[in-house]
Amino acid sequence: MPEERKENFFVELLKFIVIALVVVVPIRLWVAQPFIVSGASMEPTFHTGQYLIIDELSYHFHPVTRGDVVIFRYPRNPSEFFIKRVIGLPGETVHITSDSVSITHPDGSTEVLDESYLTNRGNGADQTVALGPDQYFVMGDNRPDSSDSRFWGPVPASNLIGHVALRLLPFSAISLWPGSVDSTTLVAASSSSTTPY
Repeated sequence: MPEERKENFFVELLKFIVIALVVVVPIRLWVAQPFIVSGASMEPTFHTGQYLIIDELSYHFHPVTRGDVVIFRYPRNPSEFFIKRVIGLPGETVHITSDSVSITHPDGSTEVLDESYLTNRGNGADQTVALGPDQYFVMGDNRPDSSDSRFWGPVPASNLIGHVALRLLPFSAISLWPGSVDSTTLVAASSSSTTPY
């Protein structure tokens, strides 16, 4: 009798492990993935040591939007993962000055971004970057201390992993869609079809 119970225990344990693998592994590979923040480039929105869950599924059903906080493979070394905010979308032209960022859309209209969510400002040197059909321009929220598209160029769409869905740690900062900015609030002003640069 004790041997039969022991056998049943191991059979049940094996079933549990198999079910867990069948459920957890696909979720981990294709739906959600954990990441730990390292570095100051997204402060004060995200800090070193914060534990995030990344939504890898949504972008299969709707496009990336301006203001999304994304995790992606670093274009110069795809084994490294970066976290930044999407500023420019495919086909747009990004214009950067020391104190503002504006976007020229494919239709020629221009808008200046309202980046009131930033506390650490300073965009560096003026530049203009035209994005290809599958490229995104990303920047950190801590502008003076961020290595981003200003320095190493756009991020190819194929490098995007997903966007931040949940901050789990520290417990005092737990939040759903942390760092989210409504893309419509990023628009401060619209101008004519000519760019001021």
